Amino acid sequence: MYLVHAALQPVSPGRSLPFDARELLLAAVRPEDRIEHLVVHPGAVPDPVLGVYLLVDSLAEAEGRTAAFCRRALAAVPQFAGWKATKLAVPLVVPFYDRLLSAAAGPGRNGPGTLPSI
Repeated sequence: MYLVHAALQPVSPGRSLPFDARELLLAAVRPEDRIEHLVVHPGAVPDPVLGVYLLVDSLAEAEGRTAAFCRRALAAVPQFAGWKATKLAVPLVVPFYDRLLSAAAGPGRNGPGTLPSI
């Protein structure tokens, strides 16, 4: 499973996302999109972010399907007229796990040691 983030930008600055953005976009999902879950982060800075979880075989496929879904859904859903998806990318989680593994908690679960996940 891959998580792809897409920044959502209004063509006219200052517009807010529809209050039911997730539900509107979820209704536009088709089985062939291979989307398992959507999450909307309306307060993300500088633009709201759509998180798209997909069951696909590769990173390239995840990003491609997310881009295609966003183009189609934003064009088809009237409440998203004047919005576009930009900056599609898989978020990096390496710094998060590095921080967990180097925590001062000592060896063991999520700490430095020979088997940090135990």
